[in-house]
Amino acid sequence: MEKVNGNIEKRLPEAEEIWTGIVTMEEPRKETINRSVNPGQVLPLMQCGSLEIGEERQRRVAMMESLCQVNGTKSNGGNDSNANNGNNNHNSDCPDPQQRLAVLSFEQVRRLNDVMNEVVCIHGRGNFPTLEVRLRDLVTVVRSKLESDPSNGGAGMRVRDIRLNGGAASHVLATESQPYNDLDLIFAVELSSGRNYDKVKAAVLGSLFDLLPEGVSRKRITTCSLKEAYVSKMVKVNNDGDRWSLISLGNSRGHRNVELKFVDSMRRQFEFSVDSFQIVLDSLLLFYECSKLPIGENFYPTVVGESVYGDFQEALYHLHKKLISTRHPEEIRGGGLLKYCNLLVKMYKPSQPDYIKTLERYMCSRFFIDFPDISQQRAKLENYLWNHFVGPEEEALKYQYLMLLHSVVEESTVCLMGHERRQTLALIENLAYQVFCQEQQQRLTNHQQAPPGPPTTYVYANGYYYAPVIPTACYTCTCNSWMACSS
Repeated sequence: MEKVNGNIEKRLPEAEEIWTGIVTMEEPRKETINRSVNPGQVLPLMQCGSLEIGEERQRRVAMMESLCQVNGTKSNGGNDSNANNGNNNHNSDCPDPQQRLAVLSFEQVRRLNDVMNEVVCIHGRGNFPTLEVRLRDLVTVVRSKLESDPSNGGAGMRVRDIRLNGGAASHVLATESQPYNDLDLIFAVELSSGRNYDKVKAAVLGSLFDLLPEGVSRKRITTCSLKEAYVSKMVKVNNDGDRWSLISLGNSRGHRNVELKFVDSMRRQFEFSVDSFQIVLDSLLLFYECSKLPIGENFYPTVVGESVYGDFQEALYHLHKKLISTRHPEEIRGGGLLKYCNLLVKMYKPSQPDYIKTLERYMCSRFFIDFPDISQQRAKLENYLWNHFVGPEEEALKYQYLMLLHSVVEESTVCLMGHERRQTLALIENLAYQVFCQEQQQRLTNHQQAPPGPPTTYVYANGYYYAPVIPTACYTCTCNSWMACSS
């Protein structure tokens, strides 16, 4: 192994204590507990082993040195005031900023490496080909487009950091296999003007153009056609305290979409503690650029994770034990009501059962504030069922999910008139009836298409299950007379 350059070591004077504990190839060590990070603490690039960094990449090392400086810095985009406003919700409940951050263990870094090396398929509409690219390569291409000079077709923007978010981050940190539907990535950029939103959009579409496979004629392909072919959703938010945009890539249901989120500032970054994790990818991406050796137990980079819930270890405990916890659900769009019922149907339990009814009332109130009209409620529910219940195992939970949602709305709604409440409950009942009929029809179809075999215990026909008749023997009564009274 080659040691880190002397000038890099000089840039990390506060990391001497950590560097002395670095494990070489001759002294293997397994790290099983996430190590907390002190505010302002400087972390080395390598958690285990050493690596030589060229001068051209020292800028990224300097940027990574400030990742842990939570107080008084730009956190997840925006200026100091916006970042502090975005964190006020956590500081009241979790005053110690170092509880938000932790260093990932080797097993977690290994799972992260597997996710980044996963080949994602971005399906196009019509005759546009499917783009097959590793996630790490997609991130590199998008970042390069954002940071390249405008004269070279780039956006000329500075990317402060890149993070993995959502279900994929929970999958990396969980001890058991954690399924996830989408790959959520956060690029921290400056969106102080409307023109920057257009630059971000152009950079993403330019990245898609560069990722087109060889042999595809590019003469008549425009950015507009690329958007129609590969972008399933685009969101732009620019108001007080919130400046971010979302571009979702992929148009095939049943396959993981790639959600690219470009954030300057965001007041609310999570719904529940189990989905509050963000993993900073900069050190891992730098490792990919500089190292010729693969990641191993004795040679892997320092990767920092953050829980925007406020307490990393508490949120990780909730993830491992399948517990539901949140803060200020009235600040979440939709109140987190649909996600809450989704967690319940997947056998999650409230971390504070005595307090959950109060939270349910806040969730229901915010949901009906954001979706007051019955048509909006129908569209939201149908869209949620379509996007979050994909695959046989997930679709089998639809009916139970709607029944749970019906129960929560019926018991915890306090902000609606009587006829509005009955209208919403009837909507959920109708959707549940439709789902139930579809499930029964699917079972009937599967039964009719099943190959002939030995008779089953139960027979399904005309919407009913029939059990076989069990013959019983006739017994002769042996009582010849009345029994005498013992009194």
